[in-house]
Amino acid sequence: MKALGKVFKYGDNVDTDVIIPARYLNSSDPAELATHCMEDIDKDFAKNVQKGDIIVATKNFGCGSSREHAPISIKASGVSCVIAETFARIFYRNAINIGLPIIECKEAAENIDAGDSVEIDFDSGIIYNKTKGESYQGQAFPEFMQKIIKAEGLMNYINSKNA
Repeated sequence: MKALGKVFKYGDNVDTDVIIPARYLNSSDPAELATHCMEDIDKDFAKNVQKGDIIVATKNFGCGSSREHAPISIKASGVSCVIAETFARIFYRNAINIGLPIIECKEAAENIDAGDSVEIDFDSGIIYNKTKGESYQGQAFPEFMQKIIKAEGLMNYINSKNA
């Protein structure tokens, strides 16, 4: 499994209220949530993000409330992966539960810049910055997590096992 896209870069402590502002939580429609994704930190994100693009952030991405709306809005916007030095644990689990790939890698988080073209190999955890010609070793997904992501989330994975 691989991802390839252009990078949107953010800093430390990007919280769930910035990822999807609370004023939009009255909707559970992923497409509607995507139109407001990141708007309080990057007002042009929703109109500029393309299918396959990648978010890179530094420490503690997804901190704040435990709402699933945050990873849902990111995934629905077309983002193929989020790379960060660290993630808030509840965001990490919610992302996997809804099938949004995320990778922890300090070196990548520090060295990748906005606009870089990045390719990720989820089997090996290798992150290749095509713009700079650099590779970083991220945390590879265990096989069971890859199966959840391929199934587009935990519930789909469980339902496919019971079918």
